[in-house]
Amino acid sequence: MIIPQLSVFLENKTGRLTEVLEVLGEENIRITALSVADTSEFGILRLIVSDPDKARAILKKHDFTVNLTEVISVMAPSEAKFYAKILKILSDLEISVEYTYAFSIGDKSVIILRCSNSDKAIEGLKKHEMELIKASDLYKI
Repeated sequence: MIIPQLSVFLENKTGRLTEVLEVLGEENIRITALSVADTSEFGILRLIVSDPDKARAILKKHDFTVNLTEVISVMAPSEAKFYAKILKILSDLEISVEYTYAFSIGDKSVIILRCSNSDKAIEGLKKHEMELIKASDLYKI
């Protein structure tokens, strides 16, 4: 249920995101999800990819600063109330959400969450019958 996510630190300058994607594209790495958070000086590119270990090695070889972090993924209907329900479950368990992003597939959303305690979050979400997605299934989307 734990999903490895790449976090790539980029200077906030034109073309850096393109460089990352070109490097990964040359190696036929498939991207399932992508998010960018930025400040005035740098950005953090977060990626769920088909082969995170290979992608990490490739990016390091090209002198990118990259880490693997753990996230979890939940499938839910694409209505705000379901996203809120997931967050409420975590809040009630006193689990902090460091960040989250989502993408839709038809009438469903795949919600990516970076939590303060992933194992406890998974346990709590399962208890409430939320649909957690395994990494192998997420890579096929």
